Amino acid sequence: MSASVDLSTRLQAAIDLAQQVQQHPEANQAFQEMLGDLSSQNPIAADLMAQLWQEYISSQRSSLFWERLSEVEKNLSDRMSESHIQLKQNYLRLMQEQ
Repeated sequence: MSASVDLSTRLQAAIDLAQQVQQHPEANQAFQEMLGDLSSQNPIAADLMAQLWQEYISSQRSSLFWERLSEVEKNLSDRMSESHIQLKQNYLRLMQEQ
């Protein structure tokens, strides 16, 4: 029982590290160490866990990509709105001057 708790704790530590893309090398190292111990206990579970880990890391990277893309789109939209407001104000000033 304590071995499974230890593996679970170590897996959670690797998952916590993987939250930041910059820490993926450390997360992978922690996961590989945990996976080595799991592999000696249950090779089939270790193979499944390795596949799940790869998918998890891929989803983390994909999530970060879309988050950054969303931020870029938001900034672009904000700038376009500011430009539109400025153009509208300039147009109104021009109309008042005439």
